[in-house]
Amino acid sequence: MKIVVLDGQGGGIGRALIGAIAEILPEGAELLCVGTNAMATAAMLKAGAQRGATGENSVRWAAEHADVLVAPIALVLKDSMMGEVTGDMAAAVGASRAQRILVPTERCRTHVAGAGKMSMQELIADAARQAVAAAAGR
Repeated sequence: MKIVVLDGQGGGIGRALIGAIAEILPEGAELLCVGTNAMATAAMLKAGAQRGATGENSVRWAAEHADVLVAPIALVLKDSMMGEVTGDMAAAVGASRAQRILVPTERCRTHVAGAGKMSMQELIADAARQAVAAAAGR
């Protein structure tokens, strides 16, 4: 089972996701990270990802090879994260056959109905539980 966490900018959400998933990850599961930039990748590696990569091609690879993708919702929105998310990145994540777990944030000017009732900490914990459950079901 391969869980890949994607993030950009400073990698704060990805770092929190890696930390939360690592706490409940079953033995033998892979927890990888891909950042849209080196700073995001470094933050996620520090949080406990087993391996990491950076850039557009790495996002495409992750979308193709992951069992579960976990990311802020911005990773499916072209030009989000101040332009870091390219159209190819967004398309790769959107077309992935992996189970996708997207964390809603309002920083990308996209509002998800019903998501405003949870704090970011609650969203991260919920995403971590869903990622491990989805990976275990494969």
